[in-house]
Amino acid sequence: MSSPTGPANGLPVRMPRPRQTGRHRRPEPAVAPEGAPALVLAVPGAPSAASRGLAEEIISIGRSELPGLEARIGYLEGEDGEGSEFPSLSGVLNAVADERSVRADFARAAGHEVPAPTGPDAVVVPLLAGPDADLLRRMRQALMDSSAAAELADVLGPHPLLAEGLHVRLSEAGLARADRARLFTVATAADGIILATTGGEEAVQAAGITGMLLAARLAVPVMAAALDQEGSVASVAAELRGAGAVQLALAPYLIGPEAAEGLLDTACKEADCATAEVLGAYSALGKLAVAQYSAALGLQLGAPAQ
Repeated sequence: MSSPTGPANGLPVRMPRPRQTGRHRRPEPAVAPEGAPALVLAVPGAPSAASRGLAEEIISIGRSELPGLEARIGYLEGEDGEGSEFPSLSGVLNAVADERSVRADFARAAGHEVPAPTGPDAVVVPLLAGPDADLLRRMRQALMDSSAAAELADVLGPHPLLAEGLHVRLSEAGLARADRARLFTVATAADGIILATTGGEEAVQAAGITGMLLAARLAVPVMAAALDQEGSVASVAAELRGAGAVQLALAPYLIGPEAAEGLLDTACKEADCATAEVLGAYSALGKLAVAQYSAALGLQLGAPAQ
């Protein structure tokens, strides 16, 4: 038995740590403000069970980053109608606006004062690593077609965390060292990387920024190419080989759903090289989605770690 002052057998008592003060104090975890707009993740491409699972995982990570976050998934090529398996982006925005209106009506009926809304009903975060003019135009149109007051956040990249994710995918495929500091050698490691993206020239330029960060991590040349522009991948492959690269690898600067089926296979054949997997549900994507959501609202939630 133990006494009020400690265990009877003399074992030490674990006391709670006192809260740190001053500049070394740990920051309090951020939580979503009460009544904050919903985060709606806009998923491009043909809806599928795979893209839904991917989006749900990213949303789950986002909720762990910002407790209390209301988050939904809307599909750019989804269906309208209640109970749809893959609800359209505009349909999800309509539902968010309707639910906020109903909650306000209930509050008024209960005698609570409901302040006039000062912000949007939702912030739409594109599930895109880089800019794609056509997909972003269609997302803006979905916002206009809905009854919600919604804002479109920036795409997720470029960002050092995406360079980290590309490095991880390359190392998983045996195409890059997992950690330069450990001098871990990979016999199949590439000495030239093609960073493949979709969305045209603007997307290639944006991917080039992440490419520079990836090149710094791998200490090999990295060049961006457009999967959806004929000859772009082959041209970049020839340029890298002309500069002395012997073993090329393709790193898809893609989350997954935005790329048409077969694009990566065609690119690998054109470049005659191996490829890593797409970024997929890399954990940093959930952090970046919340970061873009908070940036669109001007919330000081802290930048994701790099």
